[in-house]
Amino acid sequence: MSFLQFFLHFLVSSTFFSSCMANNEVPIQLNDDVLGLIVFKSHLNDPSSSLSSWSEDDDSPCSWKFLKCNPNGRVSHVLLDGVGLSGKLGKGLQKLQHLKVLSLSNNNFSGEISHDISLIPNLEKLNLSHNSLTGIIPFSFVNLSSSMKFLDLSDNLLSGPIPDNLFQNLFSLRFVSLSRNSFQGPLPSSLANCSSLNSINLSDNHFSELFSGIWSLSHLRTLDLSNNEFSESVPVGLSNLYNLKELHLHGNRFSGSLPVDIGLCVHLIRLDLSNNLFTGVIPDSVQFLRSLTYFNLSNNMFGGDFPQWIGKVSNLEYLDFSSNVLTGSLPLSISNLKSVSFINLCNNKLTGEIPATVVECSELSVIRLKGNNFNGSIPEGLFDLGLEEVDFSDNNLFGSIPPGSSQFYSSIQTLDLSRNSLTGNITAEMGLSSNLRYLNLSWNNLQSRIPQEVGYFQNLAVLDLRNSFVFGSIPGDICESGSLSILQLDGNSLVGPIPEEIGNCSTLYLLSLSHNSLSGPIPKSISKLNKLEILQLESNKLSGEIPLELGKLQNLLAVNISYNMLTGRLPSEGIFPSLDQSALQGNLGICSPLLKGPCKMNVPKPLVLDPFTYGNQIHHQPENESSESVKPHRRMLLSVSAIIAISASVFIVIGVVVISILNISVRKRLAFVDHALESLFSSSSRSGNLASTGKFVLFGTKSSSDDITNPESLLNKASEIGEGVFGTVYKVPLSGSQGSRIVAIKKLVTSNIIQNPEDFDREVRILGKAKHPNLVSLTGYYWTPQAQLLVSEFLPNGSLQAKLHGRLPSTPPLSWSERFKIVLGTAKGIAHLHHSFRPPIIHYNIKPNNILLDENNNPKISDFGLARLLTQLDKHAISSRFQSAYVAPELACRSLRVNEKCDVYGFGILILELVTGRRPIEYGEDNVVILNDHVRFLLEQGNALDCVDHSMGDYPEDEVLPVLKLALVCTSQIPSSRPSMAEVVQILQVIKTPVPQRMEIF
Repeated sequence: MSFLQFFLHFLVSSTFFSSCMANNEVPIQLNDDVLGLIVFKSHLNDPSSSLSSWSEDDDSPCSWKFLKCNPNGRVSHVLLDGVGLSGKLGKGLQKLQHLKVLSLSNNNFSGEISHDISLIPNLEKLNLSHNSLTGIIPFSFVNLSSSMKFLDLSDNLLSGPIPDNLFQNLFSLRFVSLSRNSFQGPLPSSLANCSSLNSINLSDNHFSELFSGIWSLSHLRTLDLSNNEFSESVPVGLSNLYNLKELHLHGNRFSGSLPVDIGLCVHLIRLDLSNNLFTGVIPDSVQFLRSLTYFNLSNNMFGGDFPQWIGKVSNLEYLDFSSNVLTGSLPLSISNLKSVSFINLCNNKLTGEIPATVVECSELSVIRLKGNNFNGSIPEGLFDLGLEEVDFSDNNLFGSIPPGSSQFYSSIQTLDLSRNSLTGNITAEMGLSSNLRYLNLSWNNLQSRIPQEVGYFQNLAVLDLRNSFVFGSIPGDICESGSLSILQLDGNSLVGPIPEEIGNCSTLYLLSLSHNSLSGPIPKSISKLNKLEILQLESNKLSGEIPLELGKLQNLLAVNISYNMLTGRLPSEGIFPSLDQSALQGNLGICSPLLKGPCKMNVPKPLVLDPFTYGNQIHHQPENESSESVKPHRRMLLSVSAIIAISASVFIVIGVVVISILNISVRKRLAFVDHALESLFSSSSRSGNLASTGKFVLFGTKSSSDDITNPESLLNKASEIGEGVFGTVYKVPLSGSQGSRIVAIKKLVTSNIIQNPEDFDREVRILGKAKHPNLVSLTGYYWTPQAQLLVSEFLPNGSLQAKLHGRLPSTPPLSWSERFKIVLGTAKGIAHLHHSFRPPIIHYNIKPNNILLDENNNPKISDFGLARLLTQLDKHAISSRFQSAYVAPELACRSLRVNEKCDVYGFGILILELVTGRRPIEYGEDNVVILNDHVRFLLEQGNALDCVDHSMGDYPEDEVLPVLKLALVCTSQIPSSRPSMAEVVQILQVIKTPVPQRMEIF
């Protein structure tokens, strides 16, 4: 029976009912619950026939599936959670006058919320979460039943402000969640009327105003206001929330000091204030939160000494104070944290030794102390714990790497001790680390051999031993496990041949053995490494010919074999014909038109006959020529040969001397390939002092800031928020005659940066003129011979990298409309740099870390044009600085002319990341996935949409597919095949137009 037929049946029945009443007859009673539910069902799509038991022919619905009835036979519960329904919430539910629970979560309902729900008189629980509902909360919801105890509208697409009087009558409400929508504006003040509330979750919206009345809800157990746009200081009054167990304020712009009365919330179990702008010291009252298990203050500007009372919060399991400006040392009382499993204190200014008592934290699993000034040795016994991750990089630790227990080697997955002054051997026991995936001991003073047991690592993906005074030979079974993706042994004293077994490293993506003393030929087995993209063998003593089979490596993007003793022809295939001089120089025997000098071929020497050995048989002497006349001629030939030989010898000796000098120079300027797992440039913020005097310029103003007389004090108030190839970025409160404001200050690395103040001023002012809605504004700079700072606007919403790849589970993924907006905005910003300046400003490093987002997720490109500040703008300097995943082939290969098209390549990779949600290079257990190749393969197979990030929900295929194709065009290996950024903007605008108006693009 159709809905129209049922409706006519209903009208006839109503007429019959009236007739019976007029004749004083007993009517046939119709069940309103049946009627209401059938009308409700008629608006739904039920592909799984979950509601097949709902029949309009039944007198009562109490036997129907997903329902419960009260003793009077009236429906009290409708429980349709996760049954695959879709459609709109239509009429009919208002008929259920005895309904107490309506739960429709985890379906795909769309459209607006029906006003009829507010007409259900006795509703106690309403759950519409995890659907696709749109629009605003109906104003009729102010009439919701006063007996309502549970209201959940989370994980929808609802928007607009919340009616201020929404909660005025909900005196019985215990639980409310509006999280993961797009609500905005102030919190409704009527919320203070809900005196019985136990839990409030308003996270992941755009709320911007907090009212102090929320602190009056003394029965609250959980308060979650995270990931909104609150920007004021936290009002005093937290002490009223005596029963509070969880407080989540992370991901906002709260500023000022933390209220000292927070310590009176003695029942707190979880406290998360991360990713805000809090300043001042951590209140001492926090030590009274003895029930606290989760404590996160990361990414703020908390200062002062590390709290010595931390051991009193003895129930802590998770402690994260990373990326603040904490000073002082760690207390011995840290040993009282018997339950702590996670400690992250990275990127502060902590000093002193790592307390030996930390080994008493027996449950410790992850400890990260990166980027501080810790000294002393690694505590003995620490490596006896069942640790999974240890990151002590970028400190001043010395002493030997302690031996580990069998428990340590069976549990450790990440071990990063790089950039310290550690000594001693790489122990053979490390080979027992069956779960270790990342091992970085680079930039230390190990004075060790590589143990043979290193090949036993079953899951090791990254081995980095650069510049650690490693000597001896490379073990033949270094790839025995077959899982290694990155092998970096540069800058050591390794000798002997590259083992032939290197061909067993079938998963290698990066092989870098440069700046050692390796000898012998390049193994032919390297041609088996089909996934190899980067091969760095420069500055060794390799000899012989380059195996022609290496030309078969189709994925190879960068090769450097300079400063060896190689001879013969280059492979005629693959990347080798396009290698430039910098990748080949220093090999006097290589045959290439790019190189000067003799070309040595490994072929049999030709037989040379002396023409005078056999007299007239070879050389017919004229009859009138005497034998005496022949002898002087022969002597003259010998003399010329001797001269040539002597000249060649002198030339070779001079060449060897020159090459040796160049080799020494190159060793002093080590440049290594950057990769996706680690930045090759550490922060210079912790070494050296800034000069106290210098030139500070704020563009567009005549007055200077009050804080700039001493840049050392300026950065002392700062919080490190990022680190890139050109330097470290700080979040700095800047005060002056125009008031206080937050700015971002980048402290540039001093290496290869322009030192002439006039040249520096000229280049920075050019960048300061680059004004566009999609560019981060450069507002000034500070210059001294010892330090250079760049001042720019601060965007508190963070980078695209954090939104795309560092998203917390509680944070909603970017929708397709937001991603397309980021793609188009970024394209417009790059196009402005390319087409509005002559010569064009080339970014060279388009990647998610350099795309910042404002409060509306509009993209702004940062770090543009910084390559202009290099003293020598060459491809080698650029390609060695930037991440290889985003580097265009003409930069990585150093062979083609570099222009704006290298930015187009990086932009194409960025599009692929946004559409797929994946990283450019991903390391699996058995392989490495190159995103560009993966998408291209799927497109060729006709399955391109299989790679789309489905976490973003619904998306229009007619937009996503052409955007994917555009990305692959942008990442063409041939620069001339890529479009200009102006063309890219035009194409994106056409893609966004309605389908009937769209021209054919691809």
